[in-house]
Amino acid sequence: MRGVLGKSRKMICSLLSQAPVSPANYYRSSPSIYKPKPSNRFSWGFLAPIPSPAIRVFCSKPGEVGGLMASSVQNQGSISYLTQREAAEVDETLMGPLGFSVDQLMELAGLSVATSIAEVYKPSEYNRVLAICGPGNNGGDGLVAARHLYHFGYKPFVCYPKRTQKPLYSGLVTQLESLSIPFLSVDELPMDLSKDFDILVDAMFGFSFHGAPRPPFDDLIKKLINLHYYEQAQRKSPVIVSVDIPSGWHVEEGDVGGDGIKPDMLVSLTAPKLCAKKFSGPHHFLGGRFVPPAIAEKYKLQLPQYPGMSMCVRIGKPPQIDISALRENYISPEFLEEQVEADPLDQFRKWFDDAMAANLKEPNAMALSTTGKDGKPSSRMVLLKGVDKDGFVWFTNYESQKARQLSENPHAALLFYWDGLNRQVRVEGSVEKVSDEESEQYFHSRPRGSQLGAIVSKQSTVVPGRHVLHQQYKELEEKYSKESLIPKPKYWGGYRLKPERFEFWQGQPSRLHDRLEYSPQETDGKRVWKIVRLAP
Repeated sequence: MRGVLGKSRKMICSLLSQAPVSPANYYRSSPSIYKPKPSNRFSWGFLAPIPSPAIRVFCSKPGEVGGLMASSVQNQGSISYLTQREAAEVDETLMGPLGFSVDQLMELAGLSVATSIAEVYKPSEYNRVLAICGPGNNGGDGLVAARHLYHFGYKPFVCYPKRTQKPLYSGLVTQLESLSIPFLSVDELPMDLSKDFDILVDAMFGFSFHGAPRPPFDDLIKKLINLHYYEQAQRKSPVIVSVDIPSGWHVEEGDVGGDGIKPDMLVSLTAPKLCAKKFSGPHHFLGGRFVPPAIAEKYKLQLPQYPGMSMCVRIGKPPQIDISALRENYISPEFLEEQVEADPLDQFRKWFDDAMAANLKEPNAMALSTTGKDGKPSSRMVLLKGVDKDGFVWFTNYESQKARQLSENPHAALLFYWDGLNRQVRVEGSVEKVSDEESEQYFHSRPRGSQLGAIVSKQSTVVPGRHVLHQQYKELEEKYSKESLIPKPKYWGGYRLKPERFEFWQGQPSRLHDRLEYSPQETDGKRVWKIVRLAP
């Protein structure tokens, strides 16, 4: 997807008319020069989905820097790969009759790279990013990616040795400078890149590069190659993210000599190039989603769909994860006794407001744990629907498993977890039903479909199939089609947990978490809350 997008259509057509370069001589052609090559930008792939049971969702939770997240994993054997010539033809069509401009394609490419990075390498762990940008469109993609990574919460640096004065690239440089993103010369880079950076973005050369890399890029490529030997010596090494083509690889044959860059992540653009079949790193993503169906049909492309609103989709075999190695080093403000509210309900409201302001998904979701007379606990997620001086309120079916357990043991525990803020709140207490009036009022505040769903669902009982629920729902729709008010079933209503203990948890580095516990005690005949700090 890197190419001569900045060149004129005339130049692209000229390139297409040239005889293909022999793979054996591809990197050994005598002149060490940058030759424009056919440019491949994004592909039509997302418009030619493969109906395959192998697809699972893997990328993005939009907005979710993180979100992690739904992601799509597609068997590599069923995905289309582009030759250099095919990639060039696609670019020619995009920038010709389809009317795309270079800056549009570059913006989408850089955004795809940044979102792919954010899917895997969270800024809390991989904060320092060095984007090494070449003189062409691949380098432009790196500049755009650096801008987006800044806004995603990373700390980007840029090495851009061979700047071009074209307005498009000058504008990208100005944009980065306006964000105070440092530009480092080659001389300012440390000899050992592993000490100062967590992520290295290889945006030097795309698939249109011909010949052997000239200075200073030959030495920069060697620096990236040397990181592989650091890993073999069990030294900490930054991860390498290559944009579309690992710099120095043959576009179709891959790492011919076996001693080239070994990226941890490859972000293919438009469609994977043939060399991507030789990629053995743990993370292969495809970026871009805008090409019309006509191109997909012309080239008979088979590529996975992009999930949701994501700009990237994981392809290839997902990495094997060592569960024991999964960990997050929480970075949070201190949570100190002198800063908290005296009343835990006031403190809860304060944190709940923070969760709302952070635009977290369903901040009112809470795990409800109950235990019946058999002593066996069970948990499930429910939604908080009210909190006041009397406690926490939720609604459910009075004939469900949780209801049966609460009738046998009217005590429960609630757990709120707000991942984006590194916070948890635990609440324990006794439970009682809310009044019929309160249940009635809330029931009729719900959407009409939710009211019908509550009647249909005999919660926790066995049903022969989903079709039964749909049929009963349809019958109820017809039954109450002319009724303005749907009667609340007697077996549906609310519960209120009266708090007897609170714990507020704030994640901190090195597992030295803040845990403040509130417990009631009598002082001068009054009920007050005692606050103590618990070991993490």
